Amino acid sequence: MHARRPAAPLDPRRWIVLAILSGSLLLISMDTTILNVAFPSLVGDLQPGAVQQLWIIDVYALALSGLLVTAGALGDRWGRKRLLMAGFVIFSVASLIAVFSTEAWHVIAARALLGVGGAAIMPSTLSILRSAFTDARERAFALAVWAAVFGGGMAFGPVVGGLLVQDYGWHSAFLLNLPVAAVIVAAGLRYLPESRSPRSGGRWDWWGVGQSIVGMLALAGGIKQLGKSGIADPLPWALLAVAALALTVFVRRQLRLDNPLLQVRLFAKPAFSVAATAIFLPMVGMGAILFLVTQWFQYGQGYTPLEAGLRLLPAPLALICASMVAPTLMQRFAIRHVLGSALVLLAVGMALPWTFQQIAELGYPAFAVALTVMGLGAGTATTVASVTLISTAPADEVSSAAAIEETCYELGSAMGVAILGSTAAVLYRGNLPVLDLDGAAAAAVRESVGEAAHVAEQLGGAVGKGLIDAASQAYTLAITPAFLIAGLLAVAAAATTWTLIPRDLRPTENH
Repeated sequence: MHARRPAAPLDPRRWIVLAILSGSLLLISMDTTILNVAFPSLVGDLQPGAVQQLWIIDVYALALSGLLVTAGALGDRWGRKRLLMAGFVIFSVASLIAVFSTEAWHVIAARALLGVGGAAIMPSTLSILRSAFTDARERAFALAVWAAVFGGGMAFGPVVGGLLVQDYGWHSAFLLNLPVAAVIVAAGLRYLPESRSPRSGGRWDWWGVGQSIVGMLALAGGIKQLGKSGIADPLPWALLAVAALALTVFVRRQLRLDNPLLQVRLFAKPAFSVAATAIFLPMVGMGAILFLVTQWFQYGQGYTPLEAGLRLLPAPLALICASMVAPTLMQRFAIRHVLGSALVLLAVGMALPWTFQQIAELGYPAFAVALTVMGLGAGTATTVASVTLISTAPADEVSSAAAIEETCYELGSAMGVAILGSTAAVLYRGNLPVLDLDGAAAAAVRESVGEAAHVAEQLGGAVGKGLIDAASQAYTLAITPAFLIAGLLAVAAAATTWTLIPRDLRPTENH
């Protein structure tokens, strides 16, 4: 039986702190997906090439993922509140650049800078939350709100983006960041507590910074290039080799240092490792599914950006409800059973579109059911995993835990778009019929369903209608196997959970 620690004094500002941090997280998480629904308008306006299109979508999450470890360590030294405020300044400047962009590379640069700002903001939110909520049950509820806001923001991003893009164009998706950031900075300067880690002394590890950034970016870039160009291309293998070397050297270096950038020893705890896995693997699937479904709604079904965003609502609504119920489930049942069951439910939701397609023609009702089941599974799973991951880390190592958790979220989502998105692209080209078009038009149609829609609009008439119908059917057949793969990843995470999480783990109790 565990001995209880004396109750720590409760911060009277903790609920205001939670509201400010939730607003911060909502803005960051929405920016992960808000461009999905604005993407067709942006492509039509700026005419980026296929490679530029991939970078516009991916560079935000890749830049954020590559800098999370450095940002977490910097917050420990410089002050987490100070880093959070600096992150919002960077975020606002990047948003202004995007608003006034007239070339595709302007948007790519702005999205990369948004990722830098996001990297400064995200670990700080969890570190400040952990220091503000000292009671385990209150902290579990606060982390449930955090998970609901993060997941809901990712799913609500297309809805908000649809509302803005329909009336004001794709630039408005970035303009939204400015007033929200101003409110958060004003409230944060007044109410957020400042905190640092007692282990933050010593020299700054510049070698570790370089190794972590090179390793993470090479890893993400290698997997993306592998999905795009296939196994015969030597470039992705070279990138993956660089990633393996850089990350191996980084981990070995961190294990030797007294004050490492990242406490990699946290992974020695089974509960921590499983919780990280239970975030990363499902996010690979969720990131890809949100991207693919949004494109399917607009290109495959002909919905407007707003209509596409609204049709995603079953997922965030179910996710928010499940996240709020998760702390109660954690108090009543063993963590391993709650998390494992939630991951299985998530897998079922992910596999449903593929299952429905085997039985009948796939339509929105089938997707609505699948999105609802996915939301319930994802809301419960991510909340339980987040509470477990943060609660099992010592208080003075929370920044490392936060950086790892955020990396799992962001890198998982980016990997999903890269790997499963590329898989869907290959299947899309394989499902296209022989097209009676000139060389340039045929090549454009084979590049992506978005390019096919653009060519069909230019052709018009019966030819254009036939082309978009063929492209839509090919895209529908292409995306459902990706959903099945995503479901299998969630099953793998569930199996890991039941195998490795200790039976007596109770992260909602004060010990």
